Amino acid sequence: MVNWPNFISQCFNGLVLGALLALISSGLTIIYGTLGILNLAHGAMFMLGGYAGWLTYSYTGSFIAAVIAGSLFVMIVGVLVERIIIRHFYSRPHEDQLLVTFGLGICFVELVRFFFGSLSKSVPAPLAGITSLGFMFYPTYRLALLGIVAVALLVLYVVLYRTRIGMIVRAGIEDSVMVDSLGIDVYKVFMLVFGIGAMAAGFAGIINAPVVSIAPDVGEAILVQTFVVVVIGGVGSFPGAVLGGLIAGEIISITSMFNPGYSYVMLFVAMTLVLVLRPYGLLGTAGRE
Repeated sequence: MVNWPNFISQCFNGLVLGALLALISSGLTIIYGTLGILNLAHGAMFMLGGYAGWLTYSYTGSFIAAVIAGSLFVMIVGVLVERIIIRHFYSRPHEDQLLVTFGLGICFVELVRFFFGSLSKSVPAPLAGITSLGFMFYPTYRLALLGIVAVALLVLYVVLYRTRIGMIVRAGIEDSVMVDSLGIDVYKVFMLVFGIGAMAAGFAGIINAPVVSIAPDVGEAILVQTFVVVVIGGVGSFPGAVLGGLIAGEIISITSMFNPGYSYVMLFVAMTLVLVLRPYGLLGTAGRE
């Protein structure tokens, strides 16, 4: 039944989902913008963050420790993957890059399934109960999750736009050859960017675990949504990832209120409209189609 309280609640759900998608997409878009690689293992890294955090929580009982461990673990995995595998594919055709990252994603999923099984795992919410907003009641942790993601996005923004390494990363997005010619070790920058992008996915995976149970295949749907967000917002654009995430979250949530089966249909309709009217995304540039 559609009514105003239900509609407002779904808008809040869309805002939370959109913020989460924005965080995951920001990692994916800076990886592609800087390295030129579409990382099809990004959804698996989201899943790895959730499992690393769940395992840490099982031993420590601390959600903060779980968040730190999940984020750092996936960042280390990202750095190792870039150093051992990805850097050998920078000059290879895009088809090879897609295949190798797709294969890595499958390997991560099957390794987790081998060690932890296929049954879903859950992490208790650190903040239980509901909070009155005056006009509605809303789960406390979901409100906290919105704040956590907002802070994480702000930190990423500061790193990208207010630090020297961020300046180098943004320069690398525009022209990596020029960065290399200035005497900057562009491969170290690439390694750092891949690690930061992976960490964003891992961080999102563990903070989302109290909302949606984690399972080996949880990253598949997230990966699809994330790519749609990147296309809508603009490839290589951090603000575009944020805007695209919020738009995608609201589309999925509000459509689900009427008919859940059409939520993804409407999401892809929105993506198609953007591709037709503005092929490089809402906040992208023509050089990054």
